[in-house]
Amino acid sequence: MKNQRAILWLMAFALSLGLLFFLELANGSVRIPFADVATILTGGQAQKATWTTIVLQFRLPRAITALFAGAALAVSGLSLQALFRNPLAGPYVLGISSGASLGVALVVLSAGTGQWLNLAGSLSSVVAASFGAAFTLGFVLLGSRRVQGMATLLLFGLMIGYVTGALVNLLVYFSAPEQVQAYVLWTIGSFAGVSMEQLQVLVPALSVGLVASLFLAKPLNLLLLGEEQARTLGLRIRATRFGIIVSTALLAGGVTAFCGPVAFLDLAVPHLCRGLLRTADHRWLMPAAALLGATLALFADLLAQLPGSLILPLNTVTALIGAPVVVFVIFRNQRT
Repeated sequence: MKNQRAILWLMAFALSLGLLFFLELANGSVRIPFADVATILTGGQAQKATWTTIVLQFRLPRAITALFAGAALAVSGLSLQALFRNPLAGPYVLGISSGASLGVALVVLSAGTGQWLNLAGSLSSVVAASFGAAFTLGFVLLGSRRVQGMATLLLFGLMIGYVTGALVNLLVYFSAPEQVQAYVLWTIGSFAGVSMEQLQVLVPALSVGLVASLFLAKPLNLLLLGEEQARTLGLRIRATRFGIIVSTALLAGGVTAFCGPVAFLDLAVPHLCRGLLRTADHRWLMPAAALLGATLALFADLLAQLPGSLILPLNTVTALIGAPVVVFVIFRNQRT
């Protein structure tokens, strides 16, 4: 029955994802009929030539970015929650996204003022963000072996976030106004700044991280039993940790480099998946988190565009979606 329930939810997530993907392409300041969107995607000619340009050059890259970014954030959050056996662990809370932001800040704020648009989607930005995320996650992992308790670990991650934030503030203080403005706009999060050419870097990077995470599903199940029990069952703890660090750093670093530090999807989606599927088996949770994360990312981006010509900051919308889920988890843990 559990497997049947999981399959049904996976089908529901996939259908919702397909619907929201088409809504993302059809809606905006210019409404485009679904039939014309389908015609454009299949290589046909729409009723208006400008619709083809709008869909292929602006909305399609944005939709693909939201799809992959949402899946990547959700899967990275799920992996970290299993690794730390902590329901509030995630790239954002543990300071990993802050480390990725520091890596991007080092690249962006030290570059020439006219290079931002090219630099934001370049391989150097992804590498810098991934290294920043990996360094921070490794530091948190080392610290987690010396501290005990959820509150202490979260406080440890919060302190790392403050330190990296202070370093970013120093970079901002000594940077040119144009660079500072570009960096501030980047920090509010957006799926709109990625072009088709930049997707050729983002999609392969996130795909590698997602595939690696799927292969880690069984080891993550063993980690839920505790490290000693997992070791007696033949799990190579260090190799598993290293794999989680690399995949999570790639996922969080890639998304942060291109979209900014998008918050709450990494925390909320894993809990929604566990509650809906009613299972702790990561062989089901991993694909469910990827699908639901992509779905909620598209949904959040659609909500951000509802005012019409005024587009809301992405992190404002994701906070409104994700924060109630996190609050519910905190109160549920207090009751248990």
